[in-house]
Amino acid sequence: MSDPAESRSGLRNPARAARSLAAIAMVFEALALLMAIVPMRMLLDDATLATTAILVLVAACLLLAATAGRPWIWPAGGAVQAALIACWAFHWSLGAAGLVFALVWAYCWYVKHQLARPPKR
Repeated sequence: MSDPAESRSGLRNPARAARSLAAIAMVFEALALLMAIVPMRMLLDDATLATTAILVLVAACLLLAATAGRPWIWPAGGAVQAALIACWAFHWSLGAAGLVFALVWAYCWYVKHQLARPPKR
């Protein structure tokens, strides 16, 4: 028989796994955004605003990755995704990347909620 305190997923600490997933997603998003700087500088006549927005979003992603243990990371991560989608005004590819990362973030949030569910008996 399994212990009733055991998590549904079989993980010892499902909340920690969800926080780690969120941190990893934010780090990957920061790396992808850093790689977007060079194409933006090549595609746009004046890429100063786009580059600044990307660097601010990179800093926000890294801050969220570093503070993944806080409960406010989930809505804050959603705000970062919304801000990246709003960068569509600079170039459509930034908005498209925002949509992709919003889907990744939504999946992370879904996994968090699935891991938090009580085990079925």
